[in-house]
Amino acid sequence: MQFTINRQAFIKALNDVSRAISSRTTIPILTNIKLVLNDEELILTGSNADISIETTIPQSDTSAQLVITQPGGITLPATFFTNIVKRLPADNMTLAIDGLRAAITSGASAFTINGQDVQNYPQLPEMEDVQSLSVSAAQLVDIISQTKISASTQESRPILTGIHLQLTGNSVKAVTTDSHRLSQRIVTLTGTDADVDADVIIPAKAFNELQSLLEGQDRVDIKLAANQAVFDLGHTTFYTRLLEGNYPETDRLIPTESTTAITIEASALLGAIDRASLLSHESRNNVVQLSLKNGAAVLTGNSQEVGQVKEELGAQTIDGDDLDISFNPDYVRDALRVFNGKSVDVKFTSNLRPFTLTPAGETDNKQLQLITPVRTF
Repeated sequence: MQFTINRQAFIKALNDVSRAISSRTTIPILTNIKLVLNDEELILTGSNADISIETTIPQSDTSAQLVITQPGGITLPATFFTNIVKRLPADNMTLAIDGLRAAITSGASAFTINGQDVQNYPQLPEMEDVQSLSVSAAQLVDIISQTKISASTQESRPILTGIHLQLTGNSVKAVTTDSHRLSQRIVTLTGTDADVDADVIIPAKAFNELQSLLEGQDRVDIKLAANQAVFDLGHTTFYTRLLEGNYPETDRLIPTESTTAITIEASALLGAIDRASLLSHESRNNVVQLSLKNGAAVLTGNSQEVGQVKEELGAQTIDGDDLDISFNPDYVRDALRVFNGKSVDVKFTSNLRPFTLTPAGETDNKQLQLITPVRTF
């Protein structure tokens, strides 16, 4: 196996597949990158058993300047190999394999490193009974970024570490919850005539890595099977396992009415919470309090050790019953960032019931964040 390639193009491909590689794996060869060279293209693969990323550099890609001398394959230590390639001195590099040893040359620099047999690398999953659809990359980014914040990071309830997707026709509903907060996004897919009926749970960690690959993409072809999802981004293919089990019924958690409501610019509320959390983060319970009384909204942050901050909010409207409610400022701050500075409606039913944040004036819950308050008395 031997080829010469533009180093920057190779680094981008290495970075893409490295997103799937973890140093914490029970399969040692998965700390390696798989390289397979045929007569037309170079194929790189990275995997951690849960997600796999395969990217192809065709000889026809003039920017990659791929020159194929001899086809073949090997797996090389991912971190070590990538670090070598990033530090090589010249614009191009050559990789030549002799047995299980790789010779890397660029300019006056030459490295030799040991690899492993490509035949020992696990095969990518085969899929049966596949449902397929094409989606806008921008819409997929929108779904991921607005819901991943509420996915659990605790492995004690694995099902909650995923994003629950329900696809019906050309509509997709995405929901996450960690039992303290909930995010929901409902999108009508554009530019697709697929009639898909699927209910899947994709690990939020996988979606996070996929989001990083979607930059600059126009559309993404998705294939869904019983236990796998595949996202085709052209020269890069992203594989992820699906989480097994039934996702909690979340519709019943969303209040259908409210007794108190405030409309405010998300950026204004975010700034106030940032300031209040400077003190709340110094206390043991990390809680701020919102008081809605006599048409005024006041946000308070306390720390017995440091002091107190109070700020009156410049709300656009305040309606309904007086209310004092406490909450984790980090949860609300994450939720507010989703709205990109737009005005939001924050609706409450009581100081112990979850409250919702939605775009101002919208009542269809297509973009919704829900937060559970904190009992402070």
